[in-house]
Amino acid sequence: MSAPAPLIIRGLRASHGEREVLHGIDLDVAPGTICALMGRSGAGKSTVLRAAVALQPFTAGTITLGDVELSPGRIPRESRLRTLRRRIGMVFQSHALFEHITALDNVTLAPVHALGWSREMAIVSARGLLASLGVEHRADAFPRQLSGGEAQRVAIARALALDPAMLLMDEPTAALDPARRGALAATLRLLASEGRGLLIATHDVDFAQKCADRAAILSDGVIVEEGPVGQVLAAYRSQ
Repeated sequence: MSAPAPLIIRGLRASHGEREVLHGIDLDVAPGTICALMGRSGAGKSTVLRAAVALQPFTAGTITLGDVELSPGRIPRESRLRTLRRRIGMVFQSHALFEHITALDNVTLAPVHALGWSREMAIVSARGLLASLGVEHRADAFPRQLSGGEAQRVAIARALALDPAMLLMDEPTAALDPARRGALAATLRLLASEGRGLLIATHDVDFAQKCADRAAILSDGVIVEEGPVGQVLAAYRSQ
């Protein structure tokens, strides 16, 4: 894993077309902790995550992870993107697996193409990741053959393939039943115990209570409350 460093977001503003959706976000995610970014649909949660992995430009503020800093107005050049992607992984709500290749091949792609690993070395690592997430027996399945929970675990394995210090997840419980939500919470706690920081966009209060250390409530493009998860969610439930 790359050297642990906090994800530091300061003054983040972003727009979709003419509409500003983030109005100056300040947020820190420390190594070894899980932060739940919460709020109703349309609050801007996914925009924060996409900006942090340089999938969406922003209009003001800074996003810093170790010695990598993203600046307003442009996507970084390719060399900086490669450095960023080694340090921060993203699991999308739709999983975004490549449908034409197997689960195993989805996980080996990044080490082979970004790190220059041999395919044999990447396969050994990928099988280890899939095994740690309980889906090694699905290594040869195509994404369309996976259940929602299996696809999510493969997507997590793919995000971890470059051994990033920070992991972002967008609405990870959207396609999971209650039992799978509990298993996912345990998996994320294990990842945090290894020193990774996790930022999870979710509207699932019970899931956040189970897995997160801290929570931040996003409403109309601003964070209205942030702190220990129990304290923040008590106020959130009462709204």
